[in-house]
Amino acid sequence: MDLKQLSAVPAFITKDGSEIRELLAHRNSAIRHQSLAEARVPVGGSTQEHYHPRAEEIYFITAGTGRLRIESETREVQPGDAIAIPPGRKHKLWNTGTETLRLLCCCSPGYEHSDTILTEP
Repeated sequence: MDLKQLSAVPAFITKDGSEIRELLAHRNSAIRHQSLAEARVPVGGSTQEHYHPRAEEIYFITAGTGRLRIESETREVQPGDAIAIPPGRKHKLWNTGTETLRLLCCCSPGYEHSDTILTEP
């Protein structure tokens, strides 16, 4: 059984600048075709706009508030929101609140730096 405790998973920085803790993926479990990570964006911070040519993503906001842009549509996000991000869609996330913005990020296929294309400096 693969069981990971969030507090025991080391953080790393993704290509878009997010701090993530990869809970389950091919690197640390029997999972082969998707990944599950917790991402954190600090107060006043943001990710770099980017897209994934292959991976589709689901964001699930667990704490904090923010603003998410996918292509030309921008929405406010809060705990309990689930957002679908299809492959090839440019997206960017800002923390607009007063606490760390935390979200679960599911990717299929699993997250890889090589599948992240930055669209801003």
